[in-house]
Amino acid sequence: MTGRHSTITVKTGYWKPGHDYLTSISLAVTSKLRDRDVVVLSEKALSVAEGRIVDETKIEPSLTARTLARFWMRLVWGYLLAPICHLSRIAAVRLRSYPVREGAAHKQLSLIYAGFLQALRHGSEGGIDVTNVPYSYAVLPLEDAQRIAERIASALREASSRDVSVMIVDSDKTYTWRTIHVSPRRATVKGILSFGLPAYVLGRALRLRARSTPIALAGRSLTTEGALRIAALANRARGSGAGRTAWDMAERLGVGLTEVTWESLDNIRHKPIVIVRNRLKRNRPSTHQAIRRS
Repeated sequence: MTGRHSTITVKTGYWKPGHDYLTSISLAVTSKLRDRDVVVLSEKALSVAEGRIVDETKIEPSLTARTLARFWMRLVWGYLLAPICHLSRIAAVRLRSYPVREGAAHKQLSLIYAGFLQALRHGSEGGIDVTNVPYSYAVLPLEDAQRIAERIASALREASSRDVSVMIVDSDKTYTWRTIHVSPRRATVKGILSFGLPAYVLGRALRLRARSTPIALAGRSLTTEGALRIAALANRARGSGAGRTAWDMAERLGVGLTEVTWESLDNIRHKPIVIVRNRLKRNRPSTHQAIRRS
């Protein structure tokens, strides 16, 4: 519970490709909902369930991708940008020993999907994620997050008869300076600007306020600051699943970077759903108003 808001985390099993997440979400939260609740969902969990995963062992890296893995990541990130961005000593050491073969395949996927400028990032290139997924899989961001958010919100309003909103969130950060909000990746929520690598480097270097990025919002209108506040509360309540990075995940499970299995992920409690509730506003009867994007 934080200030005027409270959070309810909802634990589930691991959502594999093809999982009926719409039914799972409805069964998990319908009885818990009140009017004006915001149901916050992990984009990665939805992306995996949607089957947006790529096996990076099947990717043939180009010379550019191999150069990024061997030199850009190990030297520029490991020795120059890591200190500028105030990354931890452990993170810097990991970057200096960035895996060339696996890393080159990942950079090639980044080049294909997100482009060269995003491939210069040290992780989450264009929203691509390799944490909390097994083997050499990478997860692509949702193709139409707004449509999915609206579909889930409609199903929850029908099942619960409550006036609720749905937000899809990525743990990749948005950085705030006064009333300016910038993110390394694209978001459809109004007021968040996408500036790729410069947003990350400047945000970290200047120690700007960092909060998880709302990717899509369906339901009542929120200010940009309000959406970011809710995203931050949900991310704090959710935790990091098997680990914040691929290295953390592998170390926690006691295996190599590409040796995590579906079964090992099944054994970890996942919390892809967080209900954020404004405790200071009285609930009102549901109006079933049309969804409005912020």
